[in-house]
Amino acid sequence: MLTGQQYLESLRDGRKMYVNGHAVPDVTQEPLLRGSALWAAAGYDRYYDQAPDACGPYFFIPTSVDDLRGQQYRQMHWDFPTISTSNGLLMVLTAASRMRAQYPVYAQRALAYFEESKRRDIRAVITITDAKGNRSLPPLKQDDPDLFVHIADRQPDGIVIRGAKLHISSAAIAHDLIVMPTKAMKRGEEDYAVACAVPVNAPGVSVVNAVFSARPDFDAGFYPYSSRYPMSEGLVVFDDVFVPSDRVFLAGEVEHSATFAHSLGLWERLGSVGHYAELGDTLVGFAQLIAEANGLAKVPHIKDKIAGLITYATLIRAGLEAAIEHANFTPEGWASPDELYTNAAKFYAAEQFSAMVRDLHDIAGGSVLTAPSSRDLRNPQTAAFLEKYLRTMEGVDAAYRMRLFHAIRDYTADAYGGWQHVTMIQAGGGLYAQKVVVAKHYDMERAKRLALEVAGLNPDKTSKL
Repeated sequence: MLTGQQYLESLRDGRKMYVNGHAVPDVTQEPLLRGSALWAAAGYDRYYDQAPDACGPYFFIPTSVDDLRGQQYRQMHWDFPTISTSNGLLMVLTAASRMRAQYPVYAQRALAYFEESKRRDIRAVITITDAKGNRSLPPLKQDDPDLFVHIADRQPDGIVIRGAKLHISSAAIAHDLIVMPTKAMKRGEEDYAVACAVPVNAPGVSVVNAVFSARPDFDAGFYPYSSRYPMSEGLVVFDDVFVPSDRVFLAGEVEHSATFAHSLGLWERLGSVGHYAELGDTLVGFAQLIAEANGLAKVPHIKDKIAGLITYATLIRAGLEAAIEHANFTPEGWASPDELYTNAAKFYAAEQFSAMVRDLHDIAGGSVLTAPSSRDLRNPQTAAFLEKYLRTMEGVDAAYRMRLFHAIRDYTADAYGGWQHVTMIQAGGGLYAQKVVVAKHYDMERAKRLALEVAGLNPDKTSKL
């Protein structure tokens, strides 16, 4: 296993990075990216074990309901690169299981890649979303073939890929990029049906980063969350990148081009539901604390909004538990979550999130946006004003109340909050994607039978439409 320091050293590998208009020679020293790297390094140190055969709990294949539950609840406390690594590798294995009967070589490569990743203790991120160009057109009708990642050349010992992937969280601080098709491909689109693992520092890979975190000119107290957990997003370019055969998991088999996306949706959405369950409880906590600090905790409409937040958090957790309890098993004996409950819970959490944040802001009030900086509280020229006018009662001084306002703003209404708001909708595919899977796995025949019985019609003598 790697220590946090060894992980940071491993990122100084010649990777080609850009952010905010300039090149980044060392992501561990770049102010806009260093926080993300340190967050991941802390995760390494948290689980480090010097035993020669030790491995992190994130390299784990669940084989029972209890395994699956334990993994998901542990994941709630991991850093994002570790979560992405776990979900990405489980996605590859799930896809491999679904392809094994037809393409055993790909399945063997996938399992070998899992073992190699565990041995090296790497972090990997999932790269799925293509640039797509004119979204009304399929890959072959685009005015530029590179708008979807594709195989540009086939060689005896591997393939060469070209194109770009968007919205790649933590690409700057990962070791590997797990590449997969963005959607189902058709006959004639074989070169676009490609899945593989690519080192971030491979020749031809470039990453242009956007960062959603604390402003560097403000102190950490103004950004209590994002200063500790900064997030970067990468536009990853593959400019004729060679991928050796043992890292290729799909190379033209269009009938399985959607297998990876479906497998990813399963694991990424379950991970999202676990995160949203914790997020829901956090919103409840913020709402109760700020209501108490403002002296409004017993006001009926405030209590009603908090009850709504509690219901939101509880239903998400119920969906998570149902998805785990109704787990499915692959022929290899690997446990995976139920698709109906996973997708229904993900849809509900994302679709209702805006309303929950709205209610939190309504409970908290305008100071979520207008509370001065904690530096102003330390400034002798302004401290007395803030201490006098921002306290509310005995035990609720200005510093405590301002800290709550800043935390709510940072978490739900600033740069990180905006990132989180969009991510709730887009992560794991948009809301429509979850509805499609829910409809596919819902027991419609049973529902129709119940309705026919209520209507007094004999289900067995009613023709099926």
